[in-house]
Amino acid sequence: MEAKLHEDKTFEKINYSGKDLKGREFDKCTFKQCDFSNANLSDNRFMDCTFLNCNLALVKLMNTGLRNVTFRDCKLLGINFSECDNFLFSVGFDQCILDFASFMGKKLIKTSFKSCSLKDVNFTGCNLTNAFFEKSDLLGALFNKAVLRSADLSSAFNFIIDPELNDLKKACFSAEGTIGLLAKYDIRII
Repeated sequence: MEAKLHEDKTFEKINYSGKDLKGREFDKCTFKQCDFSNANLSDNRFMDCTFLNCNLALVKLMNTGLRNVTFRDCKLLGINFSECDNFLFSVGFDQCILDFASFMGKKLIKTSFKSCSLKDVNFTGCNLTNAFFEKSDLLGALFNKAVLRSADLSSAFNFIIDPELNDLKKACFSAEGTIGLLAKYDIRII
């Protein structure tokens, strides 16, 4: 991976753990079963890339461009996505573990979180308009001044969202999920 530009390549079962991999560009690349844990991927650009069954726990993404990047079956523990480049930021997650990640202030319009663990994730100040949280666990996730207009949380669970602090216009919740909207009132629903 020494080259600065990589196009249409597949990287498989490579251990980049703890390595410094700055200043590279990846276009239409696929990463399969790679270990990026504790790696520094700052100042890189990923365009139309896919990560499959990769470990990206605690990876550093300062000023990294993620443009139409898909993560499937990946471990993304403790990642600070708010440090990523905002230009054309677009990601999707399928069956990923994103516990303790931060998306603070990010535009996540139409972002899909399918069957993900989003425990203690920080969504403060995020624009989650039309986001989709299919069967995702949001235990301890922080929503503060978030825009959740037309977001679909109908199959999400374990969330607590204060309707007075977040924009929930036309957001979709299941009947059971409405309990997470009333939690601050400390009432019992039988």
